[in-house]
Order: sequence, then structure tokens, then C-alpha cells
Amino acid sequence: MKSEVKIGCWAAFWGDTDRAIGQLLTVPHLDYLVADYLSEITMALLARAHAKDPATGYVPDALQALTKVLGEIARRGIKVVTNAGALNPSACAEALRAAIGAAGLPLRVAAVVGDNLLSRASDIVNESSRDMFTDEKIPSSLGSLNAYVGAFPIAQALGAGADIVIAGRCVDAAVVLGPLIHEFGWKTTDYDLLSAGALAGHIIECGPQCTGGNHTDWDRVPGWDDIGYPIATVGSDGTIEVSKPDGTGGLVSRATVGEQILYEIGDPGAYLLPDVTCDWRSVQVNPSGIDRVRVSGAVGTAPTDTYKATCTVTDGFRVMSTAMFAGMDASGRARRAGHAAVARAQRLMLADGLGGPTETSVEVIGAGATSADATLRTTDEVVLKVGLRHRNKDALEIFSKEFATMGLVAQGLTGLFAGRARVAPVYKVLHLLVSKSKVPLRIEMGGTASPADVFLGSPDAVIATPQMAEPTATRHGEGTVIVPLRAIAWARSGDKGDKANIGVIARRPEFVAILREQVTCARVTEMFRHYLKGPVRRWELPGQNAINLLLDAVLGGAGGTSTLRYDPQGKSYAAMLLAMSVSVPSSWDHQGLLGFETVP
Repeated sequence: MKSEVKIGCWAAFWGDTDRAIGQLLTVPHLDYLVADYLSEITMALLARAHAKDPATGYVPDALQALTKVLGEIARRGIKVVTNAGALNPSACAEALRAAIGAAGLPLRVAAVVGDNLLSRASDIVNESSRDMFTDEKIPSSLGSLNAYVGAFPIAQALGAGADIVIAGRCVDAAVVLGPLIHEFGWKTTDYDLLSAGALAGHIIECGPQCTGGNHTDWDRVPGWDDIGYPIATVGSDGTIEVSKPDGTGGLVSRATVGEQILYEIGDPGAYLLPDVTCDWRSVQVNPSGIDRVRVSGAVGTAPTDTYKATCTVTDGFRVMSTAMFAGMDASGRARRAGHAAVARAQRLMLADGLGGPTETSVEVIGAGATSADATLRTTDEVVLKVGLRHRNKDALEIFSKEFATMGLVAQGLTGLFAGRARVAPVYKVLHLLVSKSKVPLRIEMGGTASPADVFLGSPDAVIATPQMAEPTATRHGEGTVIVPLRAIAWARSGDKGDKANIGVIARRPEFVAILREQVTCARVTEMFRHYLKGPVRRWELPGQNAINLLLDAVLGGAGGTSTLRYDPQGKSYAAMLLAMSVSVPSSWDHQGLLGFETVP
């Protein structure tokens, strides 16, 4: 058995570069290449393609990236795991086998199948008839239905001799955890080790987001043009070292990796995965060399006895168009043009007997459209975005055609980005729980299909941990100075359905008290009041001197492909929060502890 395994992640989403795989192949002693192509938005888009052509439904990017390097992978004995199979892992695996055969190589490909539950949708929906987050009724007609499955089937496929494993909708971290289970022989009850392996996967599955991408201190990250994709070297004891290929851009530090750990995790003491319930509150990140950090402290408990499953539902149509305005009063002209375009389209829809839009959105980007105080701001250079939803595609075609008319009315409208706006179907993503016992998984390899062994979990699993209490007082007055939160913290944000999380890490241990006292649920609620329709919750992560905030009902419906927002995934929320004013001891300023510089 190996004492450590070295894993590189070459892709983090459908559409990511296919050149990072070559970058990682410069790393000596690499054991695995992995890629996570899937998100809820990606699954919704692939469901649309699969409905048109049942032979599709997987991510072709994976084939394009792998085909170029199959010879080197075979020569070096590097194994590959990816969830590029999406809705159709069998077809993806078969296409890859054809490429391998054409190259005359001996590589064996396995597909993990069974997460696609669409053929049994009626029975499953009857048992779990409402969305687990919003309580919305799940309709009987679905575009897709997939369970988020775990890592043990991947490990089983590797144990059966697969060189390449193509999974469907496994959880993101499973592409890393599966190889670790296989190499180290971890058991279903090795909860701390499974949590550590899942953490390694969580850190690197978003590619360069952990090597300086999306970093708060963006101006201190070198080499954006050749940013290094991540490597996790994991020991059999669950210790993790994160690095990147030598000579590449980017930055691996306590801050860059710490931000990624907090990304999209919700309750950090009960991050629910199919194989383990992860508790990452005590995780620590410490430097171990130049562009290297060591991560430790993950613990785990038994997983639940259910899978989260997502389904896509066709929910009418949407159209979005953008245009630039410049010069004096640009924001006012843009705002009026946007509302006039909506009013014109609505008037014509009604005249044609089609009814009005079900939802509209006008955002003037550059004039504070993402701020709670947007109406108070003016500027002389903006981008107008207008979006509408309607049950009838023909109604939105009216807007698509008529929006250009505003160019003859509104002074300074410079033209439509990408031409006339395209009307597209809306795919809403809904969530439900499915018993693991009702999701039989199989491994397809060598012309046969074998049942996958899956631990069914515990109905008594921990599913939540205590939230932070709101403070009763905050420091202020003499001996303090007001600074933006960024002066004392790093932050990262992301989405889960209609929820957004913002992880905030104190730059120094003594700063964490300010996060507890002043980055409160009440203040965050006020800051996002223009978007927020649900509560704000927060938890503490003492290991990183951090807090994690979870904002409910904040992304405009189900987020992703169903919202009209310019930021449908909450990617900008951390940067917004970092502008929050906090009161800190003036002695910190005198000691030079607060300074940060931004390069234009």
C-alpha cells in the first residue's frame, strides 16, 4: 500500500481550459488526474441536450482533453477519474474507449451508473413530493433526476482494474476520495479519514480557486495568465499537502486554500456527503514550503441514509439583453431605457393576447445595481441589463425584437451585446432526498455490469451543529478606528440553489473577535436587504479563525439557470461583504497590522 497519493485536478467546470492537463503532466510521480465538470447549472443544460439526443448528455470536453494525452497516461501508469459522464456515463465511456482503441492503447475504462433516476421519477417523487429547501411541490414531469452519489463505487471500479473511471452525478469531492479509498483501503467506518479525503477533494475540485483564483488579495497573486492547477498529496493518515506545478502562476497560501475550504459548505460541522458527515470546524492550514500548505484536523461521523437528488423542471422561458451607455447621465438614461423596454414589451404582449411577463429585472451595472442603495447612485459609464420571464416563448420574442428600438429613443445606447437576445427555456433545479437503498449503482467495464457496494448510512446521522449566537454589544468609541472588513479578513462566496454562503477568515488570530462581534446576521441581513428574502445563519470555524454565513432565498428563485440576476451564483457577494465597515482598536492601525494595498 502506498504511503501517499499525488492527485492533480485538470478541470473545474464544463468549459474550463483543456490545457491544464498538460501542465499537470509536468509534475513528477503524479498518480491520478481528476476533473469535476458538473454543477447544478451544468446538469440543467445537459438535460436539455440529452432530451434532444439521448446519445448525448455527457461533457465532451473531457474527451477532448484526454484524447491528446492518452499515450502519456498509459506510459506513466497515471489513472484518471472524472464525473464527465453526467447524465450518460455509459456513452461517455464508450466514446473514450473508441479513442483509446484508435490509439492502440491497453487502457481499461469503467463507468459508474445508476444515479440517473429519471425512469423511476414518478415513484420517487410520490415519496418525496416537495423540495427539501423551499417546500415547493415537485411536478410529475421532469427533465432530469439524479442522485448525488459517493466515492466507494469509484474505488471499486479502480479495484477491478479500471485505468479510467467515468462517473455520473457523484459529489464533487468523490473524484478525489474514490482514489484515496482504493489506494489506502479506507473502510466505510473510517470517518475521520473519509472526511480528510473529502476535504482534499473539496479543496482541489474547483481547480485554481485554491491556487490564487478568486482570492481576496487578487493584486498579490502573480501569473494569472498561466495560473497553476492544484495538486493534493494525501497521506494514508489523511494529512493533505496542497501545491501547484513548478514555474506556474498563482499562489498557494493559508489564505487561498482557506478560502476554498469555506466555499459552498453551509454548516461547517455537518457538511453532508454520501460517504461521511464532515466536521471541518477544527481544520488548520499551515505553510509547509513555497507555494505549499499542509491541511489537517478534519473529523467525520456517519453519513445519512439518503442521497440528495436534484431534478430539473421546465419552467417557461427567459430572455436577457445588455447594452452600454456612456456620457453624462448615463445611469439615468440606461435605467429609463430598461424600464421603457419592459413596458413596451408588456404592452405589445397584452395587445397580442399573450399576457404579461411573469417576472422582469432591470439592472444598471456601474450605478450600484448590486447595492441596497442603488437608486441613489449616478455615473457616466454603465451597462444596462434587462431580463424577462414568460410562459410563452412567442411573448419574449416580442421583447427580443423590440428592445433594439430603444437605440432610436435613448441617447447614447451604443448597441446590443452579441446582437439580438435569444429566448431560452428556463430549467429550474429542485431538490429532494432519496433513500440510498433505492438507488442501486453499477460498474460497467469489459462488457459486463457489476453491482456496486454502497454503505447505506445511518438514520441517526448528525445533520446540523449549533449556530453562533448574536452578540449583545460591539466595540466603538474612543480608541477605535473604522476600516473596511477587507482590512482584517479574507472572504469567498458561492451558491447552493437559492442559498449563498460567504466564508470569512480573520487575517490574524486577534482579528477573529471582530468577526464574532460585528459581522452579525443582523448586519448581513441589512447589507443584502435588496436581494434577501430568507434568514441569515452563521457558524464559527475556530481552526481557521473564521466564520461562515449562509443566506437563504437570496439568488432570485432557484438560482443558476432560472434567475434573471446578473450574478446568479452569488460570486460577488464576498467582495460586497468585504466593504462592510468595522470598528477596530486604533492600536492595530498604529502597529501597521491593517494595511493592504490595491494595485490599479
